[in-house]
Amino acid sequence: MTPFVFRGGDGRALAADIDGSGPPLVLLHAGGPDRRSLRPLARLLADRATVILPDIRGYGASVCADPSLHTWDQYTLDLLALLDALGHRRAVLAGAGLGSTIALRTALRVPGRVDAAVLLGVEDIEEDAAAKAAEIAFLDAFAARAAAGGLEAAWEPILGRFPPVVGAMVRDAIPRSDLASIVAAASIAHDRSFTSVAELADVGAPVLVFPGTDPRHPRALAERCVQVIPHATLAPVAISNELKTEEDLASATAPSIRDFLDSLPHRPHSA
Repeated sequence: MTPFVFRGGDGRALAADIDGSGPPLVLLHAGGPDRRSLRPLARLLADRATVILPDIRGYGASVCADPSLHTWDQYTLDLLALLDALGHRRAVLAGAGLGSTIALRTALRVPGRVDAAVLLGVEDIEEDAAAKAAEIAFLDAFAARAAAGGLEAAWEPILGRFPPVVGAMVRDAIPRSDLASIVAAASIAHDRSFTSVAELADVGAPVLVFPGTDPRHPRALAERCVQVIPHATLAPVAISNELKTEEDLASATAPSIRDFLDSLPHRPHSA
């Protein structure tokens, strides 16, 4: 892995890794972990693609403690700035949780820059006011615990709700995390990713969906996404309690991702 720094959509310095050769594939980590959580997966895909792993704004070395700069539009602009910095007009986007939402938002906003998407657990889409209010309360409470007692205290009451691999990723990233940035990143709850699953009908790119198995990434949502997105396929592997480590996640998902990449039309390295 080769680390580098690029400028986000607003000129802020953000961090990333790059490895492999071939057409570009961006791996976008989940909310809580940082880019290192997807390095094992990157290593298994580096013979198929130039794999790019950014620290999403607010996570890892991409420090950003201003809550107003954590919006879905800003995350999309950061991703486009990353591709521009590397000279890539188009890329395949693969994301886990938070990263899957960024991938879908980008595919809708700038479809000409997204060859395909891989979703490793789709984040819940709050389709009514009560569900959105519950998400805001959940992340506001997380931010309050973090500000008062640190990241371990913030995560302790909720990690049990997620598959073990999520806990492993989060705990590994905590020593590299900037507390103020993580608190600020929780403000993303106050922005709305999508108003409904029906919006995803406008995603024209091929999409591979790995279902989640927890309340924030429900399997039923993944199945709905596959029904709504015109060229979507449900992967045969779920992000389940059987996955304990980043290596487990990589080993479980890489074969399907490799097959998916191989099924795409020929893509130039940058165009």
